[in-house]
Amino acid sequence: MNLAEMIALVRKDLRDDNSSGYRWSDAELARHINRAVREFSEAVPFQTRAVFPTAAGSRELDISSLSGMVMVEAVEYPLGLFPPGYRQFSVWGNTLTILNGAVPDGSDCCVYYGTLHTLDGSGSTVPPRYEELVVSGACGFAAVAGAIGAVNRINLGGGAVSRDYLQWGMQRLRDFRSEIRRLGRKNRVRVSSFYVPADLLTRGVDGGIAPGMRGTEGI
Repeated sequence: MNLAEMIALVRKDLRDDNSSGYRWSDAELARHINRAVREFSEAVPFQTRAVFPTAAGSRELDISSLSGMVMVEAVEYPLGLFPPGYRQFSVWGNTLTILNGAVPDGSDCCVYYGTLHTLDGSGSTVPPRYEELVVSGACGFAAVAGAIGAVNRINLGGGAVSRDYLQWGMQRLRDFRSEIRRLGRKNRVRVSSFYVPADLLTRGVDGGIAPGMRGTEGI
């Protein structure tokens, strides 16, 4: 799906399909769609990876080149092992620090990370099963913004129109954010089974062993 197709779906849900007098411009709807995509990305980022050369004798990597990064999911070092050698790590600003195992010797490592999804005229990285969720969020943002903009303006439908738009939009946003929170929790469980999160190294989970911790000793 591309941006024009997403705008058409949002207009359909907003009942704003009279091309002779749209309530929202394409630019306004694109802005609301991009906001919904950004919030969705924070919970379910687009998964990708990048290979970095390490610096001999240093555990730190400069990851400032990872544009649009939402989170780092895992670090593999050294490459070519089976099963893969995932390392414990921490991230502060643009610096990733490998916390365990041998000090890197200058060979390559692989950083698995999540980025913001894209949705433009060429297409989208949002999985098709979540497109309606993004539509719902965009409709919510558009309806709330439209209701606020209608305050103190003459409306042929009366004051209830603005109020109804606001209530409808707020409900769409509640549903949208509730679902992305659920997806975010599900995503964190998946990531935790992939590697040992740095913030769990010292505290564990509910006082126990962190997900993914078993079998990592001595790595």
